[in-house]
Amino acid sequence: MLDNIFSILAGFRIQDLLDILIISSLIYAIFIWFKTTASRFVFVGISLLGAIYIFARIFHLYLTSMVLQGFFTILLIAMVVIFQEDIRRFFERLATWGSIRSSLKKASKKDLDVDVSLIVESMAEFGSKRIGAIIVLQGKDPLERHLKGGYELDGVITQPLLASIFDKHSIGHDGAVIVKNGRVVKFGCHLPLSLETRKFGRFGLRHTAALGLSERSDALCIVVSEERGTIAIAQDGKLRYVSSPAELNAIIESFYEREIPPQRQQIPFHWVRKNTFEKAIAVLLALGLWYAFGLQTGSIQRDFQVPIEYRNISPGWEVGGLTNKEASVTIMGPSQAFDLFVPSNMKISVDLSTLTEGEQEIPLSSDTIKIPSNLSLVKIQPETIVINAYKLYPADVPVHVKTIESLPPGLTLSSITISPDIVQIQASMAWVKEREKILINTEPIDLSKITESTTIETKLVAQPEVRFKNGQTPTVKVTINIEKSVPPAT
Repeated sequence: MLDNIFSILAGFRIQDLLDILIISSLIYAIFIWFKTTASRFVFVGISLLGAIYIFARIFHLYLTSMVLQGFFTILLIAMVVIFQEDIRRFFERLATWGSIRSSLKKASKKDLDVDVSLIVESMAEFGSKRIGAIIVLQGKDPLERHLKGGYELDGVITQPLLASIFDKHSIGHDGAVIVKNGRVVKFGCHLPLSLETRKFGRFGLRHTAALGLSERSDALCIVVSEERGTIAIAQDGKLRYVSSPAELNAIIESFYEREIPPQRQQIPFHWVRKNTFEKAIAVLLALGLWYAFGLQTGSIQRDFQVPIEYRNISPGWEVGGLTNKEASVTIMGPSQAFDLFVPSNMKISVDLSTLTEGEQEIPLSSDTIKIPSNLSLVKIQPETIVINAYKLYPADVPVHVKTIESLPPGLTLSSITISPDIVQIQASMAWVKEREKILINTEPIDLSKITESTTIETKLVAQPEVRFKNGQTPTVKVTINIEKSVPPAT
């Protein structure tokens, strides 16, 4: 046992420490995120199955590992459906984090005290007069996608303003008022109903709507009952009644303190003592995941067929012998490193920018292939490739017309002209010196199909050792003039 521990510590790398820290942070963030959500019990169940899966991998319980691995593959899709609202809230908060922090800094504690007193006095007055009302204090989460209808206002919050909005003759008295940064941004908004239908019979429509918004966001909803004149608070998917204005004042102040925490001097180890249990569990799970999946013990070898890429061939050069399209590559490393390795991304890149004329060998070494740092190259087969390179030189050569078959009876070939009759080619110096051996012909022209003088556009055909300029096969125009044969006199 001690030998195993010492071997693990001996092979522990700085990359492993970073792995554990990153995964611990992610697990801790997930724990805190789901701590207050309605889906937290589902998350706890999934976490237990994950712990069992890690246990099975550590102790080589193959059947359990295989079954749970298939289960987690399907679960990835199911989690998107189960936690879709929580995932959307997470990305919304992430996207708006900077703007939220800057806007919250603008609101002073003095302004918030005024807002709280105004809201408490207004809600107490509505309760005494039995005027139904909903006031939503927006938190960090954006609310736009949850609201329907409503009217833009963006006005400073005052008691007369709230009284006019919730007056029975006002167009927005049945909706909710949205308060953000001490201002009424919208009124007359309709809120989503609660996701738990069993609550519908226990509460009225205003209370059910306030619960619905609190289930979907971190907003604080204050509801005044029109029938009973009671005041209730909906927050984090829970509804509770307020017995006095002082209690309501304390709840709102607590909400604002959570959204805008007061500046205080950090005491030593304050962060460590906060959510200590969640941090410990996150570190333990990260260590378990690292031991099950990231611990690199022992090495294995694997062979791959890797394609060869020839690059940087200089213009005006011809390279022969590029028949090796792939090579056998042997790589060694920990088995975990191969789990993240994508063989299709691997290729051998041969640089031909420094060619010399003639036959030459080019070695295939570690410089020609890129592999991850935690894997090492054992060998490449073949170790070298043999190519024959020569420089191409320009030359002007005549074009010949190639014909097949004969003209139909009664027709005589008068002349054949070609335009252009000379083209520029590229070939090795040996061929250029004996250019009379270079034959550039047109594609075969079938005379048996020609019944009158005509001009034909056709491509040229060169010998394998010859290249056309710019690598493009040129076309020429061939004009064939024919005459009718004069029958002999009888």
